[in-house]
Amino acid sequence: MRLVLVGPPGAGKGTQAQFIAEHHSVPKISTGDIFRANVSQGTPLGLKAKAYMDRGDLVPDDVTIDMVGLRLSEDDAKHGFLLDGFPRTVPQAHVLDDLLAEVGVKLDVVLELVVENDEVIRRLSGRRTCRTCNHIWHVDFDPPAVEGICDLDGGALYHRDDDQPETIANRLEVYASDTAPLINYYAERGLLIGLDATGPVDDVTQRAIDALRPLQHDQ
Repeated sequence: MRLVLVGPPGAGKGTQAQFIAEHHSVPKISTGDIFRANVSQGTPLGLKAKAYMDRGDLVPDDVTIDMVGLRLSEDDAKHGFLLDGFPRTVPQAHVLDDLLAEVGVKLDVVLELVVENDEVIRRLSGRRTCRTCNHIWHVDFDPPAVEGICDLDGGALYHRDDDQPETIANRLEVYASDTAPLINYYAERGLLIGLDATGPVDDVTQRAIDALRPLQHDQ
């Protein structure tokens, strides 16, 4: 199974990516993980990426693409993978097509986690982060026993700037402008499956597994 997972911030991509990848016995490949691995290992690409990240700038496409290309060439990805966070734009999708064509394979499916904007704002704006251990609680879904205090270590909880409703709304606008064309690109090629990503995590995972079952390669 070779698949890409897309969806707005707060759709649960990280959680679902892990479960889906485990179910299909393929590696979960996220740009965040790739960045951290290259930076921590001090690779040439990692040093390039770190220079941008330290300035608060976005890592350029060419650096991201080189990292993804190297990761996809590793042995564990030769028989399948789940990409989370790449591609984000149509130009990146073209590059991914070229990378896969070089090794004679194609994507099987692009799974879009569909969540309404109001639900995204509710999910993200309700998060509270511990200043000590960075554990994330949620005022509705996973509240601490005492408001404002982390159950794990008694640390103070705070509302991160990127979890403020105004910031979330801006992130959603960026997602719509950058990623809507990407979704159309894959829909036109018959690769897109839209999946309702609301409700309990286990229910969403089961929907994803059911949607992907007809596409699973014979082992």
